Amino acid sequence: MLCQCAATRHHRQWSGVGIYMSYATLGSGSNGNGKEYVTVYPEFMIAPMREELTRFGVRELRTAGEVEVAVTQTPGTTMVVVNSVCGCAAGKARPGVALALQHKVKPDQVTTVFAGADIEATERARGYFTGYPPSSPSIALFKDGKLIFMMERHQIENQEAATIAAQLTEAFDTHCANEAITG
Repeated sequence: MLCQCAATRHHRQWSGVGIYMSYATLGSGSNGNGKEYVTVYPEFMIAPMREELTRFGVRELRTAGEVEVAVTQTPGTTMVVVNSVCGCAAGKARPGVALALQHKVKPDQVTTVFAGADIEATERARGYFTGYPPSSPSIALFKDGKLIFMMERHQIENQEAATIAAQLTEAFDTHCANEAITG
């Protein structure tokens, strides 16, 4: 189910090859915005992309409620990775996050939403990225619910994974250590 409100689901065959895309029209429940969302990516296609993060202990947030609890009701530092199918997520963001998570200092919790799949969770996460337009991939760091660091797509797509990891570990040292670690 996409949300707790009434949802109508439709499935259409894609290009006659047996791959189905899910369409959902949200009703007038708690969301109430009447938007039509298209989940373009079948789960079997994105499952390996999800695993590139979850195998390092990154916790998936698949609902808006899970995002809300992780960001606003969990003390300490929380990293939220907006994952996606694009090339810069595959070759830069996910490997950069994986490298950064090998660092001795890391956020108290590391989470992810998947743009194009976890629609409401991604929308809720982006709602906490105050002052930043939606982009994927992107990486946010919160401390006690307050956004303290943001890496947008334009900061990811022209960097190598090692550079992304270095920027993340610098943010970890600054914001996640009991005392900031200075170089």
